[in-house]
Amino acid sequence: MGAFPETTHTVQNQAEPRVNIHEYRKNQALVEAVATYAPNAATATLDEIGEHVGTEAFQHAAEIVNTHTPVLHTHDRWGHRIDHVEFHSAYHDIMREALSYGAHSFAWTHAGAGANAERAARFSLFAQIEPGHACPVSMTHAAVPSLMGTELEEFWVPKLTNTGYDPRLIDPAEKQAVTFGMAMTEKQGGSDVRANTTSATPCGDHYVLTGHKWFCSAPQSDAFLVLAHLPQGLSCFLVPRVLPGGERNPFFIQRLKNKLGNKSNASSEIELYGTRGWLVGEPGRGVHTIIEMVARTRLDCVIGSTAGMRQSVAEAAWHAHNRSVFGTKLIDQPLMRSVVADLQLESEAATWTMMHLAAAHDDESSEGKAFRRIATAIAKYWICKRGPGHAYEALECLGGNGYTEDFPLARRYREQPVLAVWEGSGNVIVLDVLRAMGRDPHSAKHLMAFFESALGINDLYDARYEALAADVQQALNILSSQDASAVAGLQRQGRVLVEQLALMLQAAVLLNHAPREVADAFALARLARDRGWEYGALPDGVAIEALLERA
Repeated sequence: MGAFPETTHTVQNQAEPRVNIHEYRKNQALVEAVATYAPNAATATLDEIGEHVGTEAFQHAAEIVNTHTPVLHTHDRWGHRIDHVEFHSAYHDIMREALSYGAHSFAWTHAGAGANAERAARFSLFAQIEPGHACPVSMTHAAVPSLMGTELEEFWVPKLTNTGYDPRLIDPAEKQAVTFGMAMTEKQGGSDVRANTTSATPCGDHYVLTGHKWFCSAPQSDAFLVLAHLPQGLSCFLVPRVLPGGERNPFFIQRLKNKLGNKSNASSEIELYGTRGWLVGEPGRGVHTIIEMVARTRLDCVIGSTAGMRQSVAEAAWHAHNRSVFGTKLIDQPLMRSVVADLQLESEAATWTMMHLAAAHDDESSEGKAFRRIATAIAKYWICKRGPGHAYEALECLGGNGYTEDFPLARRYREQPVLAVWEGSGNVIVLDVLRAMGRDPHSAKHLMAFFESALGINDLYDARYEALAADVQQALNILSSQDASAVAGLQRQGRVLVEQLALMLQAAVLLNHAPREVADAFALARLARDRGWEYGALPDGVAIEALLERA
């Protein structure tokens, strides 16, 4: 009998871990978009973030917080109600780092041209590696405009925009920095917040709230924006976890949600009973008060999905460059080249679009507000809906490795759907776009004016623009006609219209600002009527080499 080999476990033909990568410098689309939309950005700071989130230590922390997930402790050992959510220390480390770089506050503390675009870049770099913590970061960022101009601004906004982090549940007067969550939806209504039953009763300088919330995001936060009914109608309230003086506000966490993804972040069901809240805005104007917060968190859904696309294609490209199959590198196989190039094209379009939208939030003109009102909703619908399929295709590039929890793409695949659901799932967003077109046709006109700015650059775009312009005008005519049957028919086809608008939005952004080979590739691959939606079904003429280099 021959001698047995010394080992059967020599590791060969496996890609090295994708760690210690400079995530900002390697993301060429993001670097170029920052130069375009935030030319005065602190690139040295973006370099610091990109280098930090690419380290093996940060990636390990991202893995830990998704395996050692939040735990709810409703009572202490003596039976006192505490409603405490316990996190692994790595979660607090990630939160501390993200906030220290202004991922929540930069747009407010450095207001001006490019501020929102730079903040988007900072936020996306952290969200690329660990997306769960981005939820409270986003809500803390988005709460600011709802509080501006109210009696609550002076106390809360400086703490919201502070770059410190203090997870202790203590009197907010004793803290320099706080985080915010939101509790809007109820079990019987969901997105239809007007079906809410939570009520508020005046009590001196505050109100007492009674009711429940089916989804309360980040219940560990210092305070929340909550919707409740007054006689004047649905109103918005600020509900702190700890009251002035240190007493706990009645805020009963019933359970943490057992979610498909977003595991590192806690989401919960809560009961409010004798809970104190302070009115934000005018009585009966709760939806109006939170609308800017919703717009900001929708933008962050776009940023989060885009960050996920970057992680997905970067991991797929890394694997393909370092794995051999059938005697050659995987990346040299024509089919794989097409797939990775197509994944990169989707990531490029999302990246440039998110930065364009972020920059639009710096434009306070009526035209700027009208454009971002409808464009953010359109991009939220499309980019977030494309996220899960993009993650799946990238996962498949890794084969069996991609399907294991030891690699980040399984986590990413579970994470991407939440961004399509949060702040309005697909149908809600489509109806919102149609509503905006009907009630404010100027929004649609400003959008079409932007589309028009890309005419004459690519013939395929010009042809699609002409057809789309006719479709949009027809939709506006139907919406203004108040013909119930016709409006219902338009709603049935609403997804088709919003998809067309989204593709034209991305194409116009790319044609105006991105490298020519990227813009032309998008026009060829996404605007042709006979396009294929399977990744890798690229038509002739697409600059595959350039896209692979950028991946």
